Amino acid sequence: MKAYLDAIKMPTQKSGKPITIVIADDHAMIRDGLRRSLEEAGLKVLGEAKDGMEAVQLVRQLAPDILLLDLLMPGHPGMEALSELHASGEKIHTRIIVLTGNAEPAQVAAALTLGARGLVMKEFATEVLLTAIQAVVDGDGWVGQERVSNLDQYLRTKLPRHVVGAKPFGLTDRELQITSAVVSGRTNKDIASKFDISEDTVKHHLSNIFDKTGVSTRLELAMFAVKHKLPLIDID
Repeated sequence: MKAYLDAIKMPTQKSGKPITIVIADDHAMIRDGLRRSLEEAGLKVLGEAKDGMEAVQLVRQLAPDILLLDLLMPGHPGMEALSELHASGEKIHTRIIVLTGNAEPAQVAAALTLGARGLVMKEFATEVLLTAIQAVVDGDGWVGQERVSNLDQYLRTKLPRHVVGAKPFGLTDRELQITSAVVSGRTNKDIASKFDISEDTVKHHLSNIFDKTGVSTRLELAMFAVKHKLPLIDID
């Protein structure tokens, strides 16, 4: 790690203040290793979480610059924490970098769609994490081992959701609209307002969508939509 630290420029903010971090991982040894590495690089670790629920609480309490979020934590996984923060509607300035051992396109797309600004493979964390943090602090994104200047464009071109001939699993146009709104993190109240329908009607549509897709939660629906490349629409 020392050789890596010597070889790169330490992450900084334009203000000159140290970058603040919250680490979320269910393994204490991984959290400890990350904390030591980050603090050696001059970053300030404000707190550690062992699951997604604690991660959400610490983000709200401490407002760190960066949340390093493991996706595969038991009980309350990282993807649920992402979904909760994305759907809350709160003005949270924390930028999220997810850590994962698996970077299948569906998982990458789901994480970025739910608001992550970066994705780092755990096997490469030592080599690229500080560089990824700097990219995200600068306002760019990071996926795998590359800096991404425009994540929306990356999603459209590298991880397309609109596929000619995609089978919508029997979903009606309205149900695809509702699904698109769920993927974008809208609440039932937001969806009802957007499409000028009642919240009970939204719930009825969601029940039908769950039956047709075989999912049981909004998070599973978002993952399903990305994995199966449903023809989603942009929700303004």
